[in-house]
This record gives sequence, structure tokens and C-alpha cells, in this order.
Amino acid sequence: MPETFDQYIFSPVGWLKISTTQKALVSISFVEEEGKSSTSQPAVMEEVILQLNEYFDGTRLVFDIPLDPEGTDFQKKVWQLVSIVPFGETVSYLDIAILSGSEKNTRAVGLANGKNPIPVIIPCHRIIGSNGKLTGYAGGLDKKRWLLQHELRYGGKNSLLF
Repeated sequence: MPETFDQYIFSPVGWLKISTTQKALVSISFVEEEGKSSTSQPAVMEEVILQLNEYFDGTRLVFDIPLDPEGTDFQKKVWQLVSIVPFGETVSYLDIAILSGSEKNTRAVGLANGKNPIPVIIPCHRIIGSNGKLTGYAGGLDKKRWLLQHELRYGGKNSLLF
């Protein structure tokens, strides 16, 4: 397993712990407080922080960062499908299940989405219930709501009322 580097940043949704290797982002975690950051940081970490700050400032709509999330083949397939949902738009778990190969995969899609190790950048907050309701989010529904409202504020097309 490659060496990982950690950096903590404070964002509008609270503290984030960012972990990278020398070459790629491996995780973003919502944490309660700042922890100890690695003393040296690879260039990819600087790029992740820059792009996250641009996203939170409303000037970045698409991320361009090498990703290396750890997961099963199915989880990675779901995360890839989630990654194509445009800024400010939402789709349902059922939509992703159909794209993954079977509308019967809705529960599995929900579980995979819940295991997403790179929230915000792999935009699992854009996946909602078929009835238009906000459902589970690892960081909490308050963070999911904030992210969706943020995207609406900066040009999103989502018409959900939340």
C-alpha cells in the first residue's frame, strides 16, 4: 500500500481530513476537529485543496483530480456513475441503479453511495430518493442540504425544495 499524506482544512461544512498518496486523492472525511497533518505534502494535495476551495467559493463546477478510492468493483462502478451527475443537478438512487445494470440494484447503490470515500468530489450528495427527498449522507443531512443549496446558488439546475 502506498504511503498516504493527511491534511486538515476547515470548510463551510466543517473540518475535512484529506488523504492522498503521491499521485492521487484517496479519501475525504468529515471530522469533528482538526487533527495532525503530515509534515510533507505531495503536489496532488495542494491541487485537491485548491480545487476544494474553488468549489466552496463557487468558482469550480467540475473537479479535475486523480482519484484512487478503495472499494469493490461494484462500488467503484457506482462512484463512477455518481461522478457524472452534473453540478447542481440530482438523480435518484433508482436512476443510478438502472445505469449500473438493474433497477433492482437500488439498495446496493445506496450502500455503495454510503461507502463513498471521497464525498464532495465524488458527488454522492447529488443522489436523492425517488420521491425527491433527501436521504442518508455520511456527513449528515445538514451537510448534504448545504452542498445542494450551495450548488443551486452557483448555477445549479436542481429544483428540489429542501
